[in-house]
Amino acid sequence: MTATAARAVVIGASAGALEALSAILPALPADFALPIFIVVHIPPDKQSVLATLFQASSPIVVREAEDKEPIRGGTAYFAPPDYHLLVEADGHLSLSSDELVLYSRPSIDVLFESASDAYGPGLVGVILSGANEDGAAGLRAVVDAGGTAVVQNPDRAFAPAMPEAAKAACPEANVLSLQDIAAYLQRIACRP
Repeated sequence: MTATAARAVVIGASAGALEALSAILPALPADFALPIFIVVHIPPDKQSVLATLFQASSPIVVREAEDKEPIRGGTAYFAPPDYHLLVEADGHLSLSSDELVLYSRPSIDVLFESASDAYGPGLVGVILSGANEDGAAGLRAVVDAGGTAVVQNPDRAFAPAMPEAAKAACPEANVLSLQDIAAYLQRIACRP
């Protein structure tokens, strides 16, 4: 896994997301320099408390993304419920209420594909536990743009379907435990 060109990280998760992200976000150091964009499947009629929860336990800034917000390093942005999160090439975020993708809005694929266009080989895509195939096509887009693919080991995932689908779509992906994913992200993104 080469880490020299990393400029941003995208993470997708569904069932088992809380456990998986709890092993990663709190482990990141305060000097983590990259932006992180996160989609977790949440029912559209539920308010998300993920940003608040992880802000309390993480050294980096964690927030729910807002439309047209400028992207800042060292910040983790959660997609709000019922909105697709997109990364714009001009360094801003945008939210969309376009059609569901694989029964999901926010969609992991939509985030990963837009971030691939914006960051190309500087993007690291991470697929965590989940019970459907959202994220497999998006991770393929990350790899096709020259980025790095990381997949949680399906054997250790609460819900293995999502990492298994991502692994099938990207056989070259790095399959890692949650602790190894956290360690990898620590290595690639500390400020000099």
